[in-house]
Amino acid sequence: MAEAKKKAKKTTSAKKSAKSASRKQVKNLVIVESPAKANTIRKYLGRGFDVKASIGHIRDLPKSKLGIDVENGFALQLVTIKGKASVIKELKAAAKGADNIYLAPDPDREGEAIAQHINDVIDTKGQIYRIQFNEITKKAITEAIEHPLTIDVNRVQAQQARRALDRIVGYKLSPLLWEKVRRGLSAGRVQSVALRVLVDRENEITAFVPREYWTVTCKLKPNGKDEFDAKLFHTDGKKFELDNGADAQKTVDEIKKEALAVTTLTVKDKKRNAPAPFITSTLQQAASQRFRYSASRTMRLAQRLYEGEDIGHDERVGLITYMRTDSTRTATEALEEVRGYITETMGKDFLPEAPNTFKVKKSAQEGHEAIRPTSVLRTPASLKDMLQPEEYKVYDLIWKRFVASQMSPAIINTLSVDINAGRHLLRASGSNVKFEGYLKVYKDDDKTDKDDESVIPNLEEGERLALNEITPNQHFTQPPPRYSEATLIKELEDKGIGRPSTYASIMSTIIDRDYAELEERRLWPTELGKLITEALVLHFPAIMDIGFTAQMEENLDEVEGGRKDWVSLMNEYYTPFVSALEKAGKEMKNYKIGTEYEEKCDKCGKEMEIKYGRFGQFLACTGYPECKSTRQIGKGAAEPVKTGEKCHVCGDGEFLIKSGKFGKFIACSNYPECKTTKPFTLGIKCPKDGCIGEIAERKSKKGRSFYGCTKYPDCDFTSWEKPFDLPCEVCGSKYLVFARKIDNNTIKLKCPNKECDFTRQKHIDESKVNAGDDGEKEESLASAGSDSDQQE
Repeated sequence: MAEAKKKAKKTTSAKKSAKSASRKQVKNLVIVESPAKANTIRKYLGRGFDVKASIGHIRDLPKSKLGIDVENGFALQLVTIKGKASVIKELKAAAKGADNIYLAPDPDREGEAIAQHINDVIDTKGQIYRIQFNEITKKAITEAIEHPLTIDVNRVQAQQARRALDRIVGYKLSPLLWEKVRRGLSAGRVQSVALRVLVDRENEITAFVPREYWTVTCKLKPNGKDEFDAKLFHTDGKKFELDNGADAQKTVDEIKKEALAVTTLTVKDKKRNAPAPFITSTLQQAASQRFRYSASRTMRLAQRLYEGEDIGHDERVGLITYMRTDSTRTATEALEEVRGYITETMGKDFLPEAPNTFKVKKSAQEGHEAIRPTSVLRTPASLKDMLQPEEYKVYDLIWKRFVASQMSPAIINTLSVDINAGRHLLRASGSNVKFEGYLKVYKDDDKTDKDDESVIPNLEEGERLALNEITPNQHFTQPPPRYSEATLIKELEDKGIGRPSTYASIMSTIIDRDYAELEERRLWPTELGKLITEALVLHFPAIMDIGFTAQMEENLDEVEGGRKDWVSLMNEYYTPFVSALEKAGKEMKNYKIGTEYEEKCDKCGKEMEIKYGRFGQFLACTGYPECKSTRQIGKGAAEPVKTGEKCHVCGDGEFLIKSGKFGKFIACSNYPECKTTKPFTLGIKCPKDGCIGEIAERKSKKGRSFYGCTKYPDCDFTSWEKPFDLPCEVCGSKYLVFARKIDNNTIKLKCPNKECDFTRQKHIDESKVNAGDDGEKEESLASAGSDSDQQE
């Protein structure tokens, strides 16, 4: 580190050096991370500047050993990453002839470490500077070069501590899992805690006991006016509780006998404030909800927008600010520009008197800004023909959210009507948008922007109402929902686990390692994920503790801020971890050892035993390797379902619906004597013209569900969303696909054509869905969906 400080020399001559370039040929070298960023910056700097890319990290810990000297201050034994020798050679050659070297990786911990590593390997007599910018525009780059910095040693040490902690946990814990469970497993300091969050939620769902409750809905008719709906709200001045059908019917009978009249009319205006501009987590959540993009996909697209795109006239520019941030701060210049844009295009009514400000988390990186367009004047419409469709969607989302963040609040007019029914009180409510405010630009994902479906006529206090219809409705409380990628990221952020740069990789790792499966956009922990979580929570309670992990993130922030020594932090963590590791090595259960199971092998008759593999628990014959019979158990291994159809091959067996590694299939009950199988289909003909196949659910190699034609490979029809045999009423598509679940009995369908916005609701009976009967009772929706309904 001392050598680093010598090389990263402070100077006040940077401006002088840049200005003197016009008088003599001063050679300047700028080193960034990616070639795309280099291409954008190169166009801004012109003659006298060479721009090179390190293509990410150039040095890291070795793959074959721990690479950390735990006895000597946790020194990291960094080596050249495989394939980067030629990159380093090129950087060295360019640095030798340069008078000024500007290290310009990303403005975060990883970027600071990359700058340090480049600083360590190049050999130059020139001055070395560190420059940072939150957006790749000519102005930002020029200002960064005119006001250079030095490498932030505290930030580098925070990265070292983070890397060392992750390596120690992964390098020490993974071999234990290899020994006790199976080869190829991995554990991670943050990844394992994120998996625990998933498993804890699954345990809540499993333990949940539904509770019955009833509601009462009335259709009321004022004299000469339209009918409207009201619901039972109070009984005897208290919130009603109906937990059985008998009480519900008794209440219905009482209301039928009463003379109904309006007692209170309440009209209010509610203010809905503009949302904050995006940070990393909220951008990932919005892209998931609107476009069904994974966190990693969203970050790839945002990276391209940040690094620069050609926007015509031989101009290449970064379109958004740095996309790994947890700060909602906005630069003064950007605020002035967006306020001017709002006034000019929408009028003064849509502009608040002072710029909107938003609460910043204590842990937020102060130097960063929120994610915003580098210029609000580059509207999505002006760039649509220059961006790829996916890039356009993300840019449009960021642009609208930023503009909306500086607009006036929306005003929602609400009406509440209380109706007296003896000892019961009914209530009807409705709302409409009185003043759009920010809703003119950006529609919220989690709020209703349309008027309430219940339209209430003009009423007066004391007005009599006729009871046209009264209906008791049975309901059951529901368990907490499984996490999607978006909601898991929000949960991790709320609990202080991970940082903006890690969310996408956490999601990818959990799925890629088969610790969780993504089905219908929900994350299900696998049996393997549950097993590992159970073992780690038992033997490493500190590492798996959510509060402990959040505190560690705060400690790393303390190191970055220069308020905590990174070696002291490592010592605090390492000593108890090693002690727990030694104890677990002796006491952890060996899950590789088979457990006897009361079932005989259907091939050889020997005992079956439980084992643990890639896809969790499975039954294996004790006669292995002579007999290789196996059968999956656990999630996805439901008992076979009879179809009532005889096997057309052997004539004696009956076709059964079974579950396998790649989803459901139909097989003869006489297996293994008769090995006849056929696909389990949705009962929908393939929509491709001329194809006679049907649509069946499949599983990808990574366990993700999709739908494809049974005539594959002759027919290549596939869909990630579940198809339904209902036509689109707008564009004529032969089928619709699942969009989202509205409630337990209703789902929303959409047209698969990306250019068509048609949606509709479909009522389902969940008890019949698995048997292939949707219990359908359909209801059409307006063909034009809202922004939040237009998903890819």
